[in-house]
Amino acid sequence: MKENVFDVLMERGFIEQVSDADGVRAAVEQPITCYVGFDPSASSFHVGNLVPIMALAHMQRLGHRPIAIVGGGTGMVGDPSGKTEMRQLLTVDKIDANLQRLKVQMGRLLDFSGGRALMLNNGDWLRKLNYLEFLRDIGRHFSVNRMLAAEAYRTRYDSEGGLNFLEFNYMLLQAYDFLHLYREHGCILQMGGNDQWGNILAGADLIRRVDGGQAYAATFHLVTTNSGAKMGKTAAGAVWLDAEQVSPFEYYQYWINTEDADVERFLALFTFLPMEQVRRLGRLTDADIRQAKEVLAFEATSILHGEQAAQEARDASRALFGQGAASDALPTTEMEPEVLAAGIAAPDLFHQVGLCQSRSEARRLIQQGGAYINDAVVESVDALITVADLVDGGILMRAGKKRYHRVVPKS
Repeated sequence: MKENVFDVLMERGFIEQVSDADGVRAAVEQPITCYVGFDPSASSFHVGNLVPIMALAHMQRLGHRPIAIVGGGTGMVGDPSGKTEMRQLLTVDKIDANLQRLKVQMGRLLDFSGGRALMLNNGDWLRKLNYLEFLRDIGRHFSVNRMLAAEAYRTRYDSEGGLNFLEFNYMLLQAYDFLHLYREHGCILQMGGNDQWGNILAGADLIRRVDGGQAYAATFHLVTTNSGAKMGKTAAGAVWLDAEQVSPFEYYQYWINTEDADVERFLALFTFLPMEQVRRLGRLTDADIRQAKEVLAFEATSILHGEQAAQEARDASRALFGQGAASDALPTTEMEPEVLAAGIAAPDLFHQVGLCQSRSEARRLIQQGGAYINDAVVESVDALITVADLVDGGILMRAGKKRYHRVVPKS
């Protein structure tokens, strides 16, 4: 008997709030269509987007049809949720360019063949709306008092910059998305981050008021590390899903550096491993926890970048932390031979290759003894890195304990 996907998502730690748990559990006994909306403000998803993406993947694996909405329309307004100031508005051209790249990434995680999943741009219907008709047919169903009581609006309303009228429309537009998908695709479940609770409920309520239909809302836990850090943020910046921005090796290293207390929870959320195996790995302690972290890193990298890339990243990681050798899977920067011949200041090099976000950060790293060249501490911010530092054709750089990069002369 096929598992109930709602029970699967609950057991694996996805769900925080649901409008009608019994109703959702009963509804998904048969194939349904569900959706999650995504922000198009960047050209790549990041690790923080993985919870909703993995939830959609679980839905599909258990026989349901997921829809990923990329907000080409709502992105022109800007979601006030979770923000104390207005988001930067994007042009139509920039949003559409981002959409194309996001579609490619989502295709690695969902199967779009034969209409088994859909990726839609809400700009296709929102940009065509007649404003007066929209106010008359949709806006009249919304209470301003209830909207201002929503946490997202209340936070912005109380902030120094206040809540502008453009942002105030966001809830109406997202609710209309749900109504549109209900009518056009039979979508009855919207999921999203917990900061979207008010917006999602508004959509389910709009479907009931306008069409007399039954629709459901569910939100996911905001995932942070055990130490309270936001998922997907590192000293080097966001952990993007695009391999051109974060290599498979760097992605693997992000997961293998998971805090011990987070390993079992992350295995449940970010892999498809059976929960029996997740719990067994979660019981490992002390030195054995490295095995569980390696499984997490391999599975997460394989899901996104493929098994071969995951194997290469694992081999490179084992080589680095076993024998200290470099590997072709390491993130690598090619430099002009004449630049290396003349020498480049260590802070400049650590910044250029992305191990530090600025030269001042690189200087602090060196001063604190956390910068390494070929496993030797960089002693001074005035140190020059030159061709004399080449070992086996490359220069192995390290920031802190586990972030590596290699520099090689351009051939």
